Amino acid sequence: MKPAADPRIGALLGSVATMVRGKDDIIELVTAALLAQGHVLLEDLPGVGKTTLAQALARSLDVSFRRIQFTSDLLPSDIVGVSIWREADRRFELIPGPVFHHVVLADEINRASPKTQSALLEAMSEGQVSIENETRQLPRPFFVIATQNPFEPHGTFPLPESQLDRFLMRLSMGYPAEKEERDILRETLGHPGWENLKAAVSVKDVTELQNAAAAVALEESVLDYIVRLANSTRKDPRLSQGISPRGSLALKRAAQALALVRGRRFVIPEDIQTVALPVMLHRLVARDPRQKPADLVLKDLLKTVPVPR
Repeated sequence: MKPAADPRIGALLGSVATMVRGKDDIIELVTAALLAQGHVLLEDLPGVGKTTLAQALARSLDVSFRRIQFTSDLLPSDIVGVSIWREADRRFELIPGPVFHHVVLADEINRASPKTQSALLEAMSEGQVSIENETRQLPRPFFVIATQNPFEPHGTFPLPESQLDRFLMRLSMGYPAEKEERDILRETLGHPGWENLKAAVSVKDVTELQNAAAAVALEESVLDYIVRLANSTRKDPRLSQGISPRGSLALKRAAQALALVRGRRFVIPEDIQTVALPVMLHRLVARDPRQKPADLVLKDLLKTVPVPR
């Protein structure tokens, strides 16, 4: 992994990479999503490292972490919390749920009911939750990594497009290369080395880096490139739904954060092209997925939309 210009980012990337082998590009994108103040949906088969990535990131940050295993009987109150009547004090006491942590792993989010999914997604969108008419702010930073297996539809509730839009990026881990898988097999079973993983970045550091990412510069030509990409998805007859202005903003924020991760204070077209698929694809709907899936349409557009020089 190439060292980042900011030593704090380099320390974070290196820490996560010690536990997640051969996935430097995914680690880079997840870190960019964190610094862009977005959330990530990891969509892939079981056993490819989705949970390991989330835990490695959380342990590399000096923040609180909680894993929520989503099941069909999970209730919204199991996520956001509940008010309990205390007879001794003659008052209600708010018991915060697991969402009140800096990093939340929503494991197998598509196994919960739409109502329960919405409870988490509302918290992601608003940065706060309402319990018994009382509004509570979530901690800062607040970062959700959700996972789901797209190849096992039985007993699941797929996220609709409006809820997918709450995620800044949708990523796929993929299988490891042979060398990395061989290294994994050499490790002692049951001893992943978590005890050696120490926090590399503090809460203050994350907040400062998020502010720095938001301040990364974009030239007018780069902004025009984002607008042209967005308009191309709305006008392409192969797509029934293009990205919204919120999607364009997500693309801008992700590119700014990636530029910072790569050691620059300005965005170049390559940054936008790198984050285009993770940011845009889950916001697009193909008119005929069997004939031309949305990912192929988007790849075509990235080739044809003029790139600023």
